[in-house]
Amino acid sequence: MVKSFKKIITNIKGWRTNRKIIVIESDDWGSIRMPSKEVYNKSINNGYKVDLNPYERYDSLASEEDLTLLFDLLSKFKDKNGNHPIITANCVVANPDFDKIEESDFSQYHYELITETFKKYPKHSNNFNLWLEGKKHQLFFPQFHAREHLNVSLFMKDLRSRNKDVLFGFANKMPGSIPKLEPQKGNDYVEATCYHSEIDKQEKLSIYLEGLDLFEELFGYKSLSIIPPNYTWNDDFNQSISEKGVMFIQGMRKMREPIIDNGFKFNSRFLGMRNSVGQIALVRNVSYEPSLKIESAIVNRVIEEISIAFAMGKPAIISSHRLNYVGVIDEKNRDSTLKLLDEILKRVLKKWPEVEFFNSEVLGKIIFDEINSI
Repeated sequence: MVKSFKKIITNIKGWRTNRKIIVIESDDWGSIRMPSKEVYNKSINNGYKVDLNPYERYDSLASEEDLTLLFDLLSKFKDKNGNHPIITANCVVANPDFDKIEESDFSQYHYELITETFKKYPKHSNNFNLWLEGKKHQLFFPQFHAREHLNVSLFMKDLRSRNKDVLFGFANKMPGSIPKLEPQKGNDYVEATCYHSEIDKQEKLSIYLEGLDLFEELFGYKSLSIIPPNYTWNDDFNQSISEKGVMFIQGMRKMREPIIDNGFKFNSRFLGMRNSVGQIALVRNVSYEPSLKIESAIVNRVIEEISIAFAMGKPAIISSHRLNYVGVIDEKNRDSTLKLLDEILKRVLKKWPEVEFFNSEVLGKIIFDEINSI
């Protein structure tokens, strides 16, 4: 009951439509996390309780097999317009270049493009081509998440100070590490847009802007939407990313803003809300994250959240991170997610035959055009 009430609150304000629209937003594509099952087991054996954090437990670079299985499932379904369900794949464009960082004795940070990272993993060399194939067939639509899912300044500071946890992660080509003695804290090193000073804040913005340029170079088009990593953002960045072409900001109803030396504050948003430079908020109102929490009735709950959105005149914007679709560490994790997604899509099409599947950019443009026509 409480969860349903929260979903109602999320859907109260903002843009409305009579159309039954479903968007699936999925973050973290291209980002390294747990490199392999071998490193996972090594972490456990060395006292790192990576089994307690779903992102350390399941998340890794999606393999060619992971991508193929996901695309095959999506291809089975079509909406009334003949469109497949499509993943808005919010991706990073780079990862740390561990070899070059080590060669500098941790004095300089270096990154490599995801196309290079894919070549270094055993079942991933054709990944980027599969991404492009997925886009061609309207199953997978890359949008920008971050340059890399890494807090560069924090990562380098702790490498230079020879932090044992970070050195263990680095030696095993992980982006930081959970603390051995305080695993409940999670991995702070992946919080790419979190800053601790004004200089650090400007560095984070510069990295983000460079990432947007790299995205355009890699894919041949601008990312018109973004999703801040860890839902952490400062509105001071909006003008700069607007100049790079960003029109839509994905996220939750509440987003975190770092307050230097004083934690975070939370800023509320609603669907269609325009910020000071005219960018439009896209707000997630359905959660399909089976890897994050075991739920016996997750399909029913997802259908209920979609029903609430539609009943309140809202599109259903589904949050579903990459870790749900990856079988590199645990194939059962991926296979279970796909089986449940198959059931969800079957029920959606049966219950709402008029449903329409869009990516985030298309939905953003629909909202933008309607708001501007008023």
